[in-house]
Amino acid sequence: MADTTMGTAPGTRPALFLRNATGLVKAWSTFDAFIYSFWSINLITLGLYGMSYVYWVPDGQLLAAIVIFGVLTTFLVITYAMLVSVMPRTGGDYAWQSRVLGGGLGFVLSITGWWFTLFLWAPIYANILNVQFFLPLAYTLQWSGVASFFTSQTGLFVSCLIVLAFVSVVVTLGMETYARIQKICFWIGLVGLVVVCGLLLFASQSDFQNAFNREAASLFGASGNAYQSTIDLGTKAGYTQHDFGAFSLGPIFLLMPFLAFYLLWPNWGATLYGEVRGAKDIRKPFWSMFWGLWVTIGMVALVMILIVKTMGWQFYNAANAAYYNYALYGGDATPVTTWPYPVMFAGWLVNNHLFQALLIIVMGLWFFGWAGTLFLSSTRVIFAAAFDRVLPSWAANISAKRRVPYGSLVTTLHPFRVTRSPACRRSPWSRSSRRCSCCSCSMSGLSTAATSTGRRSRRP
Repeated sequence: MADTTMGTAPGTRPALFLRNATGLVKAWSTFDAFIYSFWSINLITLGLYGMSYVYWVPDGQLLAAIVIFGVLTTFLVITYAMLVSVMPRTGGDYAWQSRVLGGGLGFVLSITGWWFTLFLWAPIYANILNVQFFLPLAYTLQWSGVASFFTSQTGLFVSCLIVLAFVSVVVTLGMETYARIQKICFWIGLVGLVVVCGLLLFASQSDFQNAFNREAASLFGASGNAYQSTIDLGTKAGYTQHDFGAFSLGPIFLLMPFLAFYLLWPNWGATLYGEVRGAKDIRKPFWSMFWGLWVTIGMVALVMILIVKTMGWQFYNAANAAYYNYALYGGDATPVTTWPYPVMFAGWLVNNHLFQALLIIVMGLWFFGWAGTLFLSSTRVIFAAAFDRVLPSWAANISAKRRVPYGSLVTTLHPFRVTRSPACRRSPWSRSSRRCSCCSCSMSGLSTAATSTGRRSRRP
């Protein structure tokens, strides 16, 4: 990437789009790239969380909106597959935009979208870890102290640190090891999803109502018909009941922003295709992203149909409406005072808390297989910019053994330093913000120490 001039001396090869060897290796297969794309539009973590807000759209036909959004996103997949095959460069968007639009504009557009945005995404990852893993597990095992802790601001801050630490470690281990981790999470997570779908398939809606009432009383101290109370509270919170099969074109497009929260990212691994074998063949990047998108869409459709069949469409929307009204706006407390996690609810169909906890743990692998997407793609954008000397050259340093760009990994964590600004110090979160900044810098140092053993110097 350092050599981008068009003029060439006699006897030399054209230099446009060429670069010196980066030292990174092609450690991934097309299947590894598919799994990464699959995780980037995660059905469980991003999908269920994003779709918990669709109650805002009266008469929105969710399945039709998902299919239409998938068709539109397929054009994004085609575009990125063509870009990858023409320029299979580590850094993806940065490499393409800086060559096509010019260095300055390309740098600004790519670095904000692939680096600075992480400051917003890290707390989102942490909150999802809370509501889909720590809190359901704590309530299921009746660890009331743990549940209270993770519902506090300090608990959310600790979740942020756990996410940062975990992601730093798995990215530090290198591409080959990360590929093995995501495959383990993928296969075991699929087993967990099959169990969830089986429970929903073979249970009736009356079975679920009885299970919900039983566990709401056992775990949360609710009384009476908790299922109906949840629907009533959702209606009181502003949810307008509508039939799942209702179809109207306008509301479908109003659902699109909620679906974009998770279906827009099958190309999130585009920055990594310089390390994917055979990326010059357009079919390989295309199929890895295409199947990552459409396998997820198929699973979303299946899961939503089963949720509607067993839990009920009105209950699903009302539970989300009632919870957000309680958690965000101080409304009436819901019978189940945690985020309405469909996986936890499906586990309640089996009257055994140990089984329920095990199911939550197994489905938690959907988070841990996905979590590496927080940093991994972004490190390659920073690496590519540093290789071009747009950023300091030390950010392009890599370790000799694992071929990890530890300089870019450290740099990736630096957006958290913005929390040390005067504006943040005056905010209610100032104390936690400063802690997060210090701990992020500490983890940066630990990551550097772990990866810099046997490091090599970058070529001039």
